[in-house]
Amino acid sequence: MQLLQHLFLFSLWLTEHSNVPVEKNITLERPSNIELKCQFTTSGDLNSVNVTWKKGDELLENNYLINATGSILYTQYMFTIINSKQMGSYSCIFEEEKERRGTFNFKVPELHGKNKPLITYVGDTTVLLCRCQDCFPLNWTWYSSNGSVQVPVGVQMNDKYVVSGTNANETRLKIMQLSEEDQGSYWCQAIFQLGKSEEHIQLVVLSYLVPLKVFLAIAAEVVLLVAIILLCEVYTKKKEKHQDEGKEFEQIEQLKSDDSNGIENNAPRHRKNIGVEPLRSCHVEQEIEVVDQGSRIRSGRGQFVAREHLAACMYKRDGHLPL
Repeated sequence: MQLLQHLFLFSLWLTEHSNVPVEKNITLERPSNIELKCQFTTSGDLNSVNVTWKKGDELLENNYLINATGSILYTQYMFTIINSKQMGSYSCIFEEEKERRGTFNFKVPELHGKNKPLITYVGDTTVLLCRCQDCFPLNWTWYSSNGSVQVPVGVQMNDKYVVSGTNANETRLKIMQLSEEDQGSYWCQAIFQLGKSEEHIQLVVLSYLVPLKVFLAIAAEVVLLVAIILLCEVYTKKKEKHQDEGKEFEQIEQLKSDDSNGIENNAPRHRKNIGVEPLRSCHVEQEIEVVDQGSRIRSGRGQFVAREHLAACMYKRDGHLPL
């Protein structure tokens, strides 16, 4: 009578155009009566369609019905699941030119833990958590795995492990005074009337030297980068200083060259003017009127002569050079 209180009906729809298997996942927590239905639609002759049921690869001989209405073929399979051996996959198969298959997958509820590794440090305390959504297992068990061997925890070492929530929809494993030997894989196992379900949690225990090493590595990279930047700035400044000194040297040499060229260009003109023009000027000029016009002097007759010409004429007339 208790089983009749739990009756579940599940259905699948297939057509002649179904190219891939149609599946439905079903979660069962306790024994139940099950009714499975499959509906197949085809444009061909329904009498030429062969209908069978299988559990896994095993052909089921009894407890299924076949009906036809128009172009739709129905099949129904009823049974009772009372233990884990009856869990698994049940398939309705329609064989025409091609095989069309619909599959019902029965399994116990899944558990939910931490998908990513749980990272802690030596000496800390951590809590591992497993949860079953909308279900209540009969019992919980924790295991630690060393390779392929699972070892129960929380029995021999009560001072290190504490397990709580064994009769609820979640369980917690508290591990105290962590060491590097505690690192590894932990499994929580939920026990149901129709089977078991497991979840895996990876625990990573680090020494405090690990983050310190990372910090030192980052600091070393920063110091190296700053040193490279400073060296580049020093090199750039030295290069600019050398370029400025080179420009100043070129300017000084250019000025020297210009002064030298000016002296060379003026010297012959001075000798020529003093040697010829002063004599001619002195021959025609009776009086000398000193009128400063820059580099030339005007004579009494209003003619301009060079300053050095005037000096030569005055020396010839008076016997001494003007100051």
